[in-house]
Amino acid sequence: MNDDRLSALAFRQLQPDDIFGVLEHLGFRCNGRFLALNSYENRVYRIGIEDAADIVVKFYRPGRWSDDAILEEHAFAAELAAQEIPVVAPLTIGGETLFRQGPFRLAAFANRGGRAPELDDEDQLQQLGRFVARIHGVGETRDFAHRPGIDIESYGTESRDYLLDAGHIPDEMVDVYEGVSDEVLDGVEHAFDRAGHVGVIRLHGDFHPGNVLIAGEAFHIVDLDDARSGPAVQDLWMFLSGDRDEQTPQLAALLAGYQEFRRFDARELNLIEALRSLRILHYAAWLGRRWDDPAFQKAFPWFASRRYWDEHVLALREQLALLQEPPLVWQDY
Repeated sequence: MNDDRLSALAFRQLQPDDIFGVLEHLGFRCNGRFLALNSYENRVYRIGIEDAADIVVKFYRPGRWSDDAILEEHAFAAELAAQEIPVVAPLTIGGETLFRQGPFRLAAFANRGGRAPELDDEDQLQQLGRFVARIHGVGETRDFAHRPGIDIESYGTESRDYLLDAGHIPDEMVDVYEGVSDEVLDGVEHAFDRAGHVGVIRLHGDFHPGNVLIAGEAFHIVDLDDARSGPAVQDLWMFLSGDRDEQTPQLAALLAGYQEFRRFDARELNLIEALRSLRILHYAAWLGRRWDDPAFQKAFPWFASRRYWDEHVLALREQLALLQEPPLVWQDY
């Protein structure tokens, strides 16, 4: 068995004793408290430490990111934290943030708790807009060298082609899926054409309510694991919920805060439904690519059902309709 397969097997069979042993090697004195956190791509745990605050440790899935790409994420988080943006950056131990122990790669973080933001709270949305603008102010100062972008090819076309070839779609639905996904990708391309040439910067990349924790008045921004390059609106649209009438004031609140620190290019509003469509395609392919991991089969058993694919095709058809509508109107623009 080669090293990659050994690493993947060890990752899937990761046990508490492995975790405690690795952390003790790094100098932490674990007290036995152990809580698995809600993560599937990586393995993430809250660990109790003797006479100190708990920490969070992330074991990286083998084969997903290179060391250079992970270190680039860590460096970006450190840049943001240095500007007093409340990003939870990895801990530096002995001058390092990424550690190897046997087949494992891992990083440690301070433990931060809190609740998700309320998307009908205008003050919270404005504050989120401020934080996103400040992240982008740092993000636009240089480019990623080792992390890919959010684009039609990698998120859309490659995801669609993988699903058509991998055998996850029920045979009787393959033609239907191929037809609707082709139409959606055409709609996405038209949306990008309408937007024209918009800037591409370093992003959080997966900025949604689950990656923001609010404790009292303090905000904590977590999980830059999906940091990529892309249009600024990628870090805003996932805070929009409900129908058009509900999303319009949410957008106004986000951008009111955003504009305090950085100009927003209103042409990017053409990309909201395009980016949502790409995420739907990418998510389905992500589940398929991880389906040989028993943790995914346990957590997402419905992926193998006909009902899932019926609902997936319906979601794509709904997106096709949304892609044909005018973009949201920014009332303060």
